[in-house]
Amino acid sequence: MLKVLVVDDDPNILELVSIQLTQAGYRVLKASNGFEALEIIEEESPDLAVVDVMMPGMDGYTLTKKIRTETEIPVLLLTAKGELEDKEKGFLAGSDDYVVKPFEPKELQFRINAILRRYDKAVDVFIQAGPLTINRQSYEVSVGNKVLLLPLKEFELLSVLASRPNTVFTRELLLERVWGYDYEGDEQTLNVHIKRVRGQLEKLTQAVRIATVRGVGYKLEVDSL
Repeated sequence: MLKVLVVDDDPNILELVSIQLTQAGYRVLKASNGFEALEIIEEESPDLAVVDVMMPGMDGYTLTKKIRTETEIPVLLLTAKGELEDKEKGFLAGSDDYVVKPFEPKELQFRINAILRRYDKAVDVFIQAGPLTINRQSYEVSVGNKVLLLPLKEFELLSVLASRPNTVFTRELLLERVWGYDYEGDEQTLNVHIKRVRGQLEKLTQAVRIATVRGVGYKLEVDSL
């Protein structure tokens, strides 16, 4: 399950964001200040950080600089300020996006999904999941001497799942990463593609398979050696 660190000294905002992201299928880590956030990052290695700008002790800009200097974790800044100068300061600190309070929790979720999708597009050419190798340059999926060529959407779907074996991806996140932010179809499209990829994987290996996590989404299960 993807982990999102939420850093805010306002307990109400912290709880609101945590509830929304938990319902969206993320594992939420919470910190009330920058120093606590850095400790959690070192221990948990979250996939993304949502950082409030106006915090005592260490403001969001400073925390963002530290995060981006020491890790590759993307950062979304959360603040009550909306002036261009403040946005510029946030991006110069290394943030990936900027959401102004008050905000719709759903919008925050969409922006987080978009950031994670952009980062997934920058993965290595080769993805290894157990005996499964995915070549994102030749679009080949292989196990040993067996090679499989998938239609583009099915290939992208498998690539996302294989990028983090045994991690649960929500249906909404998979639709956004594979079909795009503005996709207006329904989840049936995803279900059909998952079924097709499952069938193709069975031809290659029994050690890698797509599991359904009821009410949440899917994950690629990989048997340990």
